[in-house]
Amino acid sequence: MEMEKRISLELRNKTPAEVAELVVDNCRSSDGEVEGLSDDYKELEFLSMVNVGLTSLAKLPSLPKLLKLEISDNMIVGGLDQLSEKCPNLTYLNLSGNKIKELSTVKPLKNLKNLKSLDLYSCEITTLEDYRESVFELLPQVTFLDGYDHEDNEVPDSEADDDDNEGLDSEADDDDEHTAGPTRDGDDDDEEDEGSEGEEVGLSYLMKDGIQDEEDDDDYVEEEEEEDGVGVQGEKRKRDAEDEGDDSDGDDD
Repeated sequence: MEMEKRISLELRNKTPAEVAELVVDNCRSSDGEVEGLSDDYKELEFLSMVNVGLTSLAKLPSLPKLLKLEISDNMIVGGLDQLSEKCPNLTYLNLSGNKIKELSTVKPLKNLKNLKSLDLYSCEITTLEDYRESVFELLPQVTFLDGYDHEDNEVPDSEADDDDNEGLDSEADDDDEHTAGPTRDGDDDDEEDEGSEGEEVGLSYLMKDGIQDEEDDDDYVEEEEEEDGVGVQGEKRKRDAEDEGDDSDGDDD
């Protein structure tokens, strides 16, 4: 796909002035020049044109807010003085995989006062004797060259660190939730168990009371029956005694 068409698609219904990040990797420049970009991209902070066939930066528009520029795997041989004129606030520049051979080619980059990180991987310049020491001496504002500082300390990936910290915080929150969750569930289970046991005890108690009441009722009925029986027998004996008395009176007469 041609670079100009690709840039048009990447706008996604935005105006050039609204774009802060633009990635058009692996499209094609028809003549080795930057195509489709203009001074209207005044808010652009990140631009990536990896493997698009660039041989020159002469047509790069003025991008005053551009901080990061990725133009690796192209065929740029020089003309880097354009960068200090068009992108004076660059902090990161990736020129890996281009046709840069001499230290003199990167010398114009010393005018990029804010440049902190420079990548020249797979450029012929990296085969020069004392390559790293020479570049650091030539560009004193550069802190990291090909991912390492002058003392071979790797460049810190602050964005990755932030993401990792967020991930750890998120995982810690999840762990806290998981840890707290079972405890609460366990409490609920205990409460439910206690409630169930209470209900069972209550039911058992009521059932026992019911059985005891029934037994007491039965005993009361039996006692009443016994009392009734005793009463009947007493009445019978009394009547018999009266009958005998009547008989005796008759005999006396």
